[in-house]
Amino acid sequence: MIESGRSRDDVPRLENMKPQGVWLGLAGVLFGVLLGWILGSQQPRGPAVPASAASSPSPAPPPLDTQRAADLERQATARPDDAAVRADLGDLYSRAQRHDLAVPWYEAAVKLNRTDPQLHTELALSLFYLNEVDRALQQIDAALGVDPRHLKALLSQGFIRAFGKQDLPGAVKSWERVIAVDPSSVEAGEARRQLDGLKSAHPAATGNGRGGGKRP
Repeated sequence: MIESGRSRDDVPRLENMKPQGVWLGLAGVLFGVLLGWILGSQQPRGPAVPASAASSPSPAPPPLDTQRAADLERQATARPDDAAVRADLGDLYSRAQRHDLAVPWYEAAVKLNRTDPQLHTELALSLFYLNEVDRALQQIDAALGVDPRHLKALLSQGFIRAFGKQDLPGAVKSWERVIAVDPSSVEAGEARRQLDGLKSAHPAATGNGRGGGKRP
């Protein structure tokens, strides 16, 4: 069962994103850097996996465990006040990339437990994959309202700002905050990779270009 304060390693996958215009070039550079972290972090709960080789092909999502889903849905029906079983269902559907099914269960879990920043973050990511970017950022704000130092919320905020809003200065701010909160964390290592990618591909966004861009 998922409990309040649980640690889950989900951060956004990019296989469904469709950047446009000049963003295509930057997204291409960052995709390889992100891929290993993203694929590792979408495994069932356990230690976070740092980025692997950028050339690794993207595997298909794990198949949906329909028996497990049916069992959990029966438990949810029998326990209408149980946020954990609803979060488990959201996790199950999210790992299978069925975010259309994950969102209602995460929303139900959040209604029952509004003080779990990880729940808000998981809901935000599934909304993000459904291209509901503004709602995703609202959930990140809710997560950070509970815990302003929540690393996965901050890291995910950077991804959503960058790939959902094309807000590179905002993404930089989020990733720098991750590093400031816990410089030795796996999330900080991933944030540094993102900042390095931005510095190489779009230096103005990090205040290192000739265009005079400033750090937020």
